[in-house]
Amino acid sequence: MKINTIELIISAVRESQYPNDNKKEFLLIGRSNVGKSSFINTIINRKNFARTSATPGKTQTLNFYKINDTFYLVDAPGYGFAKVRKSLKKKFGLIIENYLKSRNNLQRVFLLIDFRHKPTEDDVLMYNYLKYYNIPVTIICTKVDKVKKANHQKNKNIILKELKIEDDQNIILFSTITKIGKNEVYEEIEKYLN
Repeated sequence: MKINTIELIISAVRESQYPNDNKKEFLLIGRSNVGKSSFINTIINRKNFARTSATPGKTQTLNFYKINDTFYLVDAPGYGFAKVRKSLKKKFGLIIENYLKSRNNLQRVFLLIDFRHKPTEDDVLMYNYLKYYNIPVTIICTKVDKVKKANHQKNKNIILKELKIEDDQNIILFSTITKIGKNEVYEEIEKYLN
């Protein structure tokens, strides 16, 4: 996949603001500080298009990035950041839930999980929620370059066990540094575009 054009179309908080051009969408979701902005920048081959923030919990809207005028990457607010007020956490939850329940354009969710750590309670809840509503999901294990190669299988097994996943077909090891996993993400998207 060659990325030619990218455009932030809208930062939406409600359904009436979502793009209505019926292009296919891929939702990026994960806890705050898991590396969603870095993931987007790696996928679109840009350094700072999606702003990375020193303050986790900065994204408070659904950001619709139109790629090649063909599909959208939709960046969701990060979940599970302790310093975010309870009322704001609830708002984030509602934004994501409304999107997931109402959006027919959604093809697949990329659930980003930090490869260095066991999935958080929030990661498990999000994964179970997606499975319950039969929403196709691929686990993206971020920050793989920060884990010794000898520990890759061990860490992968922990994620499989915590999320109660039988096979590892829908798990992609990903690094913004080494670009491992980038082509697999492209292949995953292309399955839905053809």
